[in-house]
Amino acid sequence: MKDTSRPDPWVPAVKARELMVSVWYPAVGWGGRRAPYMTVQESEALIRGEGITDLPPDILSGTRTNAFLGARPAGRRHGLPLVVLSPGFIRSRKTLTALAEELASRGYVVAGIDHTYESRGTSFPDGRVTPCAACEVDHEKGFGEKAVAVRAADVSFVLDELTGPRPQWVGSSLIDPTRIAMAGHSLGGASSLAAMVKDDRVRAGIDLDGNTYAPIPQEGLARPFMFLASQGHVPGGASPAWDRDWKLLTGWKRWLTVTGAGHSSFTDLIPLADQLGVPHDGELSGARSLKITREYVLAFLDRHLRGRPQPLLDAPSPRYPEVKHCSPPASTCS
Repeated sequence: MKDTSRPDPWVPAVKARELMVSVWYPAVGWGGRRAPYMTVQESEALIRGEGITDLPPDILSGTRTNAFLGARPAGRRHGLPLVVLSPGFIRSRKTLTALAEELASRGYVVAGIDHTYESRGTSFPDGRVTPCAACEVDHEKGFGEKAVAVRAADVSFVLDELTGPRPQWVGSSLIDPTRIAMAGHSLGGASSLAAMVKDDRVRAGIDLDGNTYAPIPQEGLARPFMFLASQGHVPGGASPAWDRDWKLLTGWKRWLTVTGAGHSSFTDLIPLADQLGVPHDGELSGARSLKITREYVLAFLDRHLRGRPQPLLDAPSPRYPEVKHCSPPASTCS
C-alpha cells in the first residue's frame, strides 16, 4: 500500500510512505500454495540481526504456516471484525503470524503491518528489501514519541485502504468498520494506544509488553484497553509510563502479567527458538506462552468486538496460573 500524501518519515527522500501488509481471514475451503512465513532476505535479516551464527540464515524462509495464498474469503457483508497487528521495533509483521492465524481461524480479519524502515528487513514484491533506517536514530531524544506517531498514521492509512470507498483488498466488504481493534508487541503495543488516541475507529486496544509514549488527553480515554506483560512489568516498576496511562484509561481496562514470560514471549520467536535450540528471554516454553497470548487476546477481542462475556478476564484462572491480575496502585499482582 502506498500513501502518497506523506513522505517516508525515516527516509524523507522517499516521497511516499510504502507499507507491506499481510491480511489473514476466514476462507472458503483450503488448498493451493501455503503462504510463506518469511522471504529468504527477511529470514537472513532476523537471524543475523540476532547474532545467531550456528544456523543457516535463510532457515525461517522454510517455516510452514497454516494459511494459503489467495484463498476465497468467507463471510457475509460487514460481518467480520478487523484486528490490526503491529510488531515490535526491528521486528517483522511475520513474527505475529501464530496470533494472526489463530484470530483468523476464529472469524476475524487480521491486518499485520510492517512499518517500513523500522524492521531489520522488509521485502517488497519488486525485489527491494528496506533496511532499518530508524535504527540510526533510535537513541535520539523523542524517538519513541515520533515512532508511535508514525505508526498511528500508518494504521489510519491502512484502515482507509481496507474500509474506505476504494478498498485495496478483495474481501474488504466483509469487514465491519464499526468493530475494529488493534494489538501490538513492544513498540507495536505502545502504538496501539497512540492509534486509539488518534483514530476513534480503533474501538479497543492491547499492548503486549510495550513501554508507552503517546500522551493520553487529560479527559482520559474511555475505550477498552488491556496490558499483557512479561513478569517484570508490574505497577510501580522500572517503567512509570503504564502507571501514568492507567490513571487516564477511564473505560474497561486490565493489567495482566505472565510469570515466566520474557519480552519476546508474546511473539513467534519463542516457539521458533525452542524448535531451533536457541536460548531465549523467557522461562515459559514457546508452546505455553503462545497458548496464553492467543487465549487472552482472543478473550479481549470477543468481549469488546463481539459482546461475549469472558470470565477469563474477570479473575485469575486455574487454567492459567501464570497470569496475574494487577490493581494499581498496589505493586503486587495476584
